[in-house]
Amino acid sequence: MDDKPVLILGAGINGAAVARELALNGIGVVVVDTADLAFGATAYSSRLIHGGLRYLEYGEFSLVKESLEERARLLTLAPQLVQPLRLFIPSENYLGGLVQSAARFVGLKFGSKPAPRGSLLVRFGLAMYDAYARDPRLPKRSLHQLGEPGTPRGLNPRRSSWLSAYSDCQIVHAERIVVAFLADAQAAAQQHGQSARMLTYHRAALEQGRVVIRPVDGGGEPLVLEPAAIINATGAWVDDALARLPLPSRRLMGGTKGSHFITWHAGLRDQIGEAGIYAEAADGRPVFMLPFPFGTLVGTTDLPFAGDPAAVVATEEEISYLLSVVNDLFPSIGLSRGDVALHYCGVRPLPFVDAKTPAAITRRHHLVWNDAAPVPLVSLVGGKLTTCRSLAEETAATVLTRLGRRVAATSRERPIPRLAFDEHLPGRDLRAAGEPAAQLPAAAARQVIRDEWVTHLDDLVERRLLLHFHPGLSRPVLRELAAAMVAENKLAAAAGDAAVQATIDRLRSHFGRRIE
Repeated sequence: MDDKPVLILGAGINGAAVARELALNGIGVVVVDTADLAFGATAYSSRLIHGGLRYLEYGEFSLVKESLEERARLLTLAPQLVQPLRLFIPSENYLGGLVQSAARFVGLKFGSKPAPRGSLLVRFGLAMYDAYARDPRLPKRSLHQLGEPGTPRGLNPRRSSWLSAYSDCQIVHAERIVVAFLADAQAAAQQHGQSARMLTYHRAALEQGRVVIRPVDGGGEPLVLEPAAIINATGAWVDDALARLPLPSRRLMGGTKGSHFITWHAGLRDQIGEAGIYAEAADGRPVFMLPFPFGTLVGTTDLPFAGDPAAVVATEEEISYLLSVVNDLFPSIGLSRGDVALHYCGVRPLPFVDAKTPAAITRRHHLVWNDAAPVPLVSLVGGKLTTCRSLAEETAATVLTRLGRRVAATSRERPIPRLAFDEHLPGRDLRAAGEPAAQLPAAAARQVIRDEWVTHLDDLVERRLLLHFHPGLSRPVLRELAAAMVAENKLAAAAGDAAVQATIDRLRSHFGRRIE
C-alpha cells in the first residue's frame, strides 16, 4: 500500500469511528467534510443507545442482537457519555396489535389503521429483548400499576391501563463521542508513525485519477492526494458526494426526516421523573419523552424527505403532532407551542428502498463498492448511532482485505477517551438541582477551540459546547465565546459582532431558539 492514506469523506459518527479503526491498524487517514464534524444525523438523533425494540416486529433479530452487544460495549467503554436509562411503555389494553404485529413480522399489511400495541405484545417483545441483552448491569423488564412508586405520574388512565418498563441507554451529548473518536484516531495514528488529518469545510474531487481537496470558501492552497482507498461516510449526503467527485452510481440513499423538540416545562419533567416514556402516537409511530438537561426531549417523526439535509427544519405540523402525543398521555400538563424551547430536525441516512412505510425501512447498514472509481471506493449506507463502532470495524476489515492487509487490531475493548471538556458539559448530571446558568471556564473554552477542530462560532456553540441546549445561553455568553475565538486566532477581532449575530440568526431559523 506504500503507506498511502485512506481518504474518508464525512466527519460524522461513522466517518470518525472508521478513522479510529483504521488508525488502530496503522493506516493513515485524511477525514474531509464540507461542513463541521457531527454536522449531520449525529447531532439530530434521539440520543439513545438502544437495541431497537420495534425492530423485532420486522424480524430483524440479528440487528437487535448486534445493537444490544454494542450498547453493552459503549456503556463499558464510554461511561462518561453513555448512561443507563429506564423507559416505561404505557398500553391502553391487553391484546391490542397482535394480528397486525404478526402480519408485519411476515411482511404483510393488515388493515388501514394501526391497532395500539397491547400489554401482552409489549411484554412478549420485552422478554425477547432481555433474552438478547443478557446485561446484568441493567434491570430487566417489569410490569407496573398506574401510580405505583417510581413510575411516571399524571399519566392518562385511558391510555395507560398497563405500564411496562425496560432498560436501554442514553447519550445526551452525542456530538462529544465524535470528537473523542477523532482524538483517539490521532493518538493511535501517532503511535504507529502515521497521521490522522481532519479537514472540515473542505471538498474533495477526483481530477485525473488523483484527489484534490479544496476549502469550500475557495481560499487557501489545494491538497493533492493519491489515497489507497476512499470511504464515503457522508450519511444522507452519500449520493451527493458521489455526484460531486464525480462518479456514476445508482441511487443509494432514501433518508427520512425526524424532528424533535425540547421543553423546559417543569411540570412535564416532574411527572416523567428520571425515566423515559416510550409512547405510541395515533398513527402507530413510537414517540419518546426523555429526561434531558433542564427539561424533556420529545421525538420523533419519520417522514420521507428529498432535498438538502443541511436545510431541513422541523415544521409546525410536526411540532403539533408531537405536542398532541404529550398532551394525550399527560392531559393535566397542557403543553403548548409556547412551551417549546427549541426544536431540531435531521435526515436519517437510510437506504433507498420501496418500503410501504418509513418505519419499515431497515436500520441495518451495508457497504456498496463503486467500480467506476480509479481507486477502491466504498459507500456506507444505513446504520444507526448505536452500531457506529461495529460498522467501523466491519468497514475497516473490508477495506484492509481489499488492500491486501490483515486486521491487526479492533476497538472492541478500547476505552473511548474522556476529553477535558466532558467534565464541563451543560447539564451533564441530569439530576443536578439549581437554576441553570451558561457559565463556562474560559480556559476550558479556549482549550476546546485549540484542540477540537473549531472553525466557526457555530461549531463551538452547537457541536462542541452544546450550549444551544442550555437555558442560560445569551448574547453576552456568545460575545465571550467570540472573544475566545479571537484570542485563539480563529476569528478576526473586527468580525466578532457579525459572528455573534450570525449565530443568533441561525439558532432562530434552524432551531427556533431565540436569544436576547
